[in-house]
Amino acid sequence: MGTFVIQGGQRLQGEIIPQGAKNEALQVISAVLLTDEEVSISNVPDILDVQKLIEILMGLGVKVSRQGKDTYTFRADDINPDYLISDEYRAKASGIRGSVMIMGPLLARFGRAFLPKPGGDKIGRRRLDTHFEGFMKLGAKFRYNPDEHFYGVEAEELKGTYVLLPEASVTGTANLLMAAVLARGTTTIYNAACEPYVQQLAKMLNRMGARISGIGSNLLTIQGVERLGGTEHRILPDMIEIGSWIGLAAMTRSDITIRNASVGNLGQILDTFERLGIQMEVRDDDIHIPAQEHYEIKTFIDGSVLTVYDAPWPGFPPDLLSIVLVTAIQAKGNLLVHQKMFESRLFFVDRLIDMGAEIVLCDPHRAHVSGFDFQTPLRGIRMVSPDIRAGISLLIAALSAQGTSYIHNIQQIDRGYEAIDEKLRRLGARIERVDD
Repeated sequence: MGTFVIQGGQRLQGEIIPQGAKNEALQVISAVLLTDEEVSISNVPDILDVQKLIEILMGLGVKVSRQGKDTYTFRADDINPDYLISDEYRAKASGIRGSVMIMGPLLARFGRAFLPKPGGDKIGRRRLDTHFEGFMKLGAKFRYNPDEHFYGVEAEELKGTYVLLPEASVTGTANLLMAAVLARGTTTIYNAACEPYVQQLAKMLNRMGARISGIGSNLLTIQGVERLGGTEHRILPDMIEIGSWIGLAAMTRSDITIRNASVGNLGQILDTFERLGIQMEVRDDDIHIPAQEHYEIKTFIDGSVLTVYDAPWPGFPPDLLSIVLVTAIQAKGNLLVHQKMFESRLFFVDRLIDMGAEIVLCDPHRAHVSGFDFQTPLRGIRMVSPDIRAGISLLIAALSAQGTSYIHNIQQIDRGYEAIDEKLRRLGARIERVDD
């Protein structure tokens, strides 16, 4: 574990190149299990969740070679499925939510996959039913050991079918997509998630020899093939990190340019931050956020308080609601944040209130923020990061606050943000990493 020690109140300046997308990386790295040929993936983020997934693949027998700072080659030509029932696998897979992504590829290629209850953020109930119900519709048999919290799916052969997902789950869509590419016959997935990262996975699979149509829509059609080959793939920039830098620039009144942001894949992110009054200039594929002394939250046309809520793509990403909430603290005006998906994700606002923020937690899903317009600074305190997105939000608050803040349990932040303290120091922040 570790602690960030932050001397707040510094204005920052400089350029940032965002890391590769965490959520895409977990999907496309799992997809290397679908072939015995070499797969090269670049722009891989150097974060804890990705490192843990790669360790699991190596335990399975995948040959992994790091070709550069952010480029890896993978070859899954000598897999040991018995690793899935080892104590080592149980320990590693239970420490990362992304371990669920290996189930679709393993089931498709080897006919079986096992998973202990996965870890990850403590943000409320995150059910796996969508994954397993989809596998069963493809013909897999499901079993669950409640005493050991151990899941299993097995099938001699997967058969294409029609699947209507009960929710537009990103990981559920990706997992079912990877299982269906090697199934016999045609699979249609309706109410599929259509996030850019799912589109990226589908395009990668097609380059490997899969036959997927409907990419970018909520109806995917997959013609099963007998085998897949190798390919090269580059991961998109992380839209959540990009949104985090926008909020950080506004809260600290800093001048920051985000390079190579893949603006066309950001959906409603820029529009939503502009509704908070944040000025931005898009220059080709770069985003410049100039230093602002004030930013004012817009209202709806009838004058009512602006509400920002999460929704399936192309709606606003749920992972950025924490950033929007903390950014509103120093805006002029009021904001209602409505987190629909997870019932525990807003509980970190207690720490922001301790720092002096005016926030009312209406219920587990909604919080009302009354902005200070920089008339009242936040104060530094000691706090603990409960999950990735709350952790980065607390870090943004600490960077804008007067005095010294301490954030413990920073491995939660490291799970999703690559070398965040080093990037901040290059911009002029006063932040240190201290081992506990």
